[in-house]
Amino acid sequence: MKFKMTKKYWFIVVLLATTLTGCATREAHRKIDVVPVATFNKPYTGIKSTMVIGQFNNRSNYMQGMFSSNIDKLGNQAKTILKALLQQTNRFKIVDRDNLERMKDEAALLGVEQKIQGARYTITGDVTEFGRKSVGDSQLYGILGRGKSQIAYAKVTLSVVDVISSEVLYSTQGAGEYELSERQVMGFGSTAGYDATLNGKVLDFAIKETVNNLARDIDAGVLVLPQE
Repeated sequence: MKFKMTKKYWFIVVLLATTLTGCATREAHRKIDVVPVATFNKPYTGIKSTMVIGQFNNRSNYMQGMFSSNIDKLGNQAKTILKALLQQTNRFKIVDRDNLERMKDEAALLGVEQKIQGARYTITGDVTEFGRKSVGDSQLYGILGRGKSQIAYAKVTLSVVDVISSEVLYSTQGAGEYELSERQVMGFGSTAGYDATLNGKVLDFAIKETVNNLARDIDAGVLVLPQE
């Protein structure tokens, strides 16, 4: 018996495909757990040295082209991440130099005199390598399915500097890779579009490795900071 695709059956097929596609897209809200540094909330009885975060520069070729702005967005993002991760270690007293004017105004409103604490050590950082790429594949020329992956890679360097002698007391490196993949099968699903959040995710991963190295070497006595 020969089956003939009538307009009625075509309508059913189109309706079914539309329904399946609609079911593939849904809105959801969920909490995403942020992984802290290895020493987070762990007891520490050693000396907490006062430290200020210096420059964190993007030394890679990423966002350094002719049409890039003069604002080091990658370096600024890395500096913000570093500040939070260093505070999480509970090994340092981190002082803020980025908001001095605002804090001065708030102190004046309170009617008190500021007592700014000096920092014996500065920690500086550089993004030495950074890159992004997209990788795609298809099955039977895309008829059976296709996929796309976005991959971001970062490598950073941290250095602890004595502000009195300008001696570099310690340096460490960390690297990380982050991948986002999606697959479309028989025309259903989606492929990964550009995700700008990958920059922050891979930076967080690489910087967290360097901060973990720093805290570990302080606990092991590899790095001994002179008393202030």
